[in-house]
Amino acid sequence: MIDKEAAELRRRLRPDRSNITKIHGCYINQFGEIVTTFDDSMAMLPVEEQEKYHELLKKAVSGTMGKTLSDVVFSTAQVQSSPEHGLLMKLRDSKLSDAEARKELYGKIAATVRLGENVGVLLLLACDTYDVPYRSGDGETQADGGDTQFTYILCSICPVKEGRPSFRYDAAEQAFHNRGADWTVSAPELGFLFPAFDDRAANLYGALFYHRSKEDSYESFVEAVFHTRPPMTLGAQKDAFREVLVDSLENECSLSLVQTVHRELREMAVTHKEAHIPEPLTVGAREVGEILESSGVSAAKAAAFRVNYEQAFGVDNPVPPQNLLNASQLEYKTPDVVIKVAPDRTDLVSMREFGGVKYLLIKADEGVELNGVAVQ
Repeated sequence: MIDKEAAELRRRLRPDRSNITKIHGCYINQFGEIVTTFDDSMAMLPVEEQEKYHELLKKAVSGTMGKTLSDVVFSTAQVQSSPEHGLLMKLRDSKLSDAEARKELYGKIAATVRLGENVGVLLLLACDTYDVPYRSGDGETQADGGDTQFTYILCSICPVKEGRPSFRYDAAEQAFHNRGADWTVSAPELGFLFPAFDDRAANLYGALFYHRSKEDSYESFVEAVFHTRPPMTLGAQKDAFREVLVDSLENECSLSLVQTVHRELREMAVTHKEAHIPEPLTVGAREVGEILESSGVSAAKAAAFRVNYEQAFGVDNPVPPQNLLNASQLEYKTPDVVIKVAPDRTDLVSMREFGGVKYLLIKADEGVELNGVAVQ
């Protein structure tokens, strides 16, 4: 899927737009026990609760591809006969009316998802049918021109945390009373959509996985629900890229080279965004290897980089270039000093040697402050 397709589905997830008639789910306590299940008719709920359920479901398709959203790809064998894909198809084809299939999914998630100490889990399930409008070549949609119907299930997995007891004012009694701790539902940490919405149509060979954390890949959840390898988290991608650069280039991993790699990758991302290309930009060993070679890295080191990159990320697993670097700032660090610079100003910092001692040289002709004090 691409960001534009995920955004199209997000816009539907409102009480006045979606065709969600029932909300299914369960509450799982902090010990992984299913305490209660529920199946509520949307029409019977107050408008405020309908809006809240839609908001929690919408969060499970929020963010951007390659960061909080990842494609899950099923093999042909899985689609033909695997229990995990078969369960998702039962849920989707029955529009969640299959109680045994719902129970099986609840059990899988209860056995694998832990969101923290003393944290429960609210699991929400909904089914929506979308009459996909026709979109002309100029990008304009025509509500009456489509003939594609997209039926999908959406799962949102939310932490339920115990708050602090409070002393509150009761307006009806005009008095203050002690109130015990409430258990509050937070924005989802995990979620998925099945099937994938590829090229604005159903793709039974794919699903969309939402993971809020940049560090936790939720491997046991992905294994239980999809039986696939979890996508690399954003933090893992950055760490792996740093390790591959250092291990492969060794003494050729200079300050100016890393600045060049950062600048080239950032410019690729900016150019792609400005061109308004809907397909996500990705890079692999070949693209980064070409940057290294054009920057003067030896052929042997560039070859070592390609091998190590493919071992870390996979042979056919390109990633968005912004996932390989800190797109918000450059950070130069020594054991005692940290310097942070805007990502488009690699020209401000260089490394020099004076009297046999290495220094980071910072261009500073536009004013300098120390703890907010302008200094000369």
